[in-house]
Amino acid sequence: MRRLLEFSRRLRRAAGSPPLLKRPAVPARRRCAVVVLALTSSAIAGDLQPPGLATERSDLNAKDQARVTAVTRPTTDFSKPEPFELMQGGAGTSEKDVDRDAFSQSSANLTFEEEGTFKLGNALFRKNWVSSPSSTQASDGLGPLFNERACQNCHLKDGRGRPPQGDAGTTSMFLRLAREASSAEEKAAIAGHQLLNFPDPVYGAQLQELAVPGLRGEGRMHVDYQERKVELTDGAVVFLRKPSYSVTEFGYGPLDPRTTLSPRLTPPMIGLGLIEQIAPADILAHADPDDLDGDGISGKPNIVRDSHSGGLTLGRFGWKAQTASIRQQAADAFAGDIGISTPEEPKHWGDCTAAEAKCLAMPNGVQARLGQVEAPSPVMDLVTFYSQNLAVPARRDLAAPDVLAGKKVFYEIGCASCHTPKFVTRRDAPNKAQAFQLIWPYSDFLLHDMGPDLADGQPVGDATGSEWRTPPLWGIGMTQTVNGNSFFLHDGRARSLTEAILWHGGEAQSVRDRFAAANAGERDALVKFLESL
Repeated sequence: MRRLLEFSRRLRRAAGSPPLLKRPAVPARRRCAVVVLALTSSAIAGDLQPPGLATERSDLNAKDQARVTAVTRPTTDFSKPEPFELMQGGAGTSEKDVDRDAFSQSSANLTFEEEGTFKLGNALFRKNWVSSPSSTQASDGLGPLFNERACQNCHLKDGRGRPPQGDAGTTSMFLRLAREASSAEEKAAIAGHQLLNFPDPVYGAQLQELAVPGLRGEGRMHVDYQERKVELTDGAVVFLRKPSYSVTEFGYGPLDPRTTLSPRLTPPMIGLGLIEQIAPADILAHADPDDLDGDGISGKPNIVRDSHSGGLTLGRFGWKAQTASIRQQAADAFAGDIGISTPEEPKHWGDCTAAEAKCLAMPNGVQARLGQVEAPSPVMDLVTFYSQNLAVPARRDLAAPDVLAGKKVFYEIGCASCHTPKFVTRRDAPNKAQAFQLIWPYSDFLLHDMGPDLADGQPVGDATGSEWRTPPLWGIGMTQTVNGNSFFLHDGRARSLTEAILWHGGEAQSVRDRFAAANAGERDALVKFLESL
């Protein structure tokens, strides 16, 4: 309870609210009680609760709330598929052919006019930016330091990235560079949600391997793997590969000794607009930072500062849930991955730092007649709309006996404790395509301690160096079809779904151990279920 009260006080200090009044302890009847107490403390002093942290849904009447509660209740019947389970992305689910373009389809419930907007956004998502100055004008501004020239080059076929393979480069996996707070002032900035962490003083927040002509890249990511043999209870043997990361060919001297390296694989783009419209209250209801219910799962939200309003809100995107909106995620990627400035991140020289003077001396791509940044608001509008409306593909083989058996294993060994199957999106979503949809992302969008093996040692906001956001599982069974590989987890170390499960530790250790203790038929069935998503 002391930790919970401190969590409440920290939130209130960040929002500029009066101190929390002391309250008597209350019994832990359900998980949401933890976060409800933490986030509704403002009501005690009579001030307003941040809308991005609301712990009750304001978009539903009592009848609708009862319907939502009933339809999202975990199933206990594994003899047949649940109603609407086929359409895991709601009415926007794509039922088109299962092929390499399965993640690149628009939401099926867009209007004809919106389809045109989606196609324009797709064109910008695929657009290759070039260095300045250039005769193209509206396409220049690349870098000067960068990782790729286009969004699509990182999010391959709108799907999952892959770790570097020999000379294939690191197009779709990057190294984030950061250190934790060290001084009292820095710790106060993190506690007040003014910053997420502190970039390397020379290389910035991300290692940029590429550069425009006349400039040198920052260095190259190097990965070494060490094989680890794991014997399961029934005698089956699985080999895991443990990666270690370093940087070679430094362009501007060594990294700061305190800087940590965190590899980040680009995630699939499907269903992002639906995730954005899950009510904060429904995500916070699953949080239990002090594990008051004693089940060993202590998911917590990453509370972040909204870049537009300046208020506190719920982070739900990124490997550490560090970003609150799709638009901000896109702006961060433009700045960090391509070196393009936007109204949200007006960084004309991308991630270049003061120590990289030659980079800052390079020309930028701002065209006064088009705006004050390289990718002005109309560009951001279209890219954001495209990113919000990439459809989730329909389930496959969901009534097959082995898939149903695997679903039962998924629930019985505890996977659903973090990979929450269902949500119903907000009724008042800005776009009707995402409004009041029953969706099946299989994630609680909270942070969980995944143990030392998966730890990167890099805090991001409220996320510690061993905590990660639960990634959505929808579409995971189509990774091989869309991207031609089966690399999973934040750094692609797992080469199969079985390996990915066996890497789970920390809060998921008991689930991992139950999977390892299951017989081969149960394990195979669980994988079949995941492949049907």
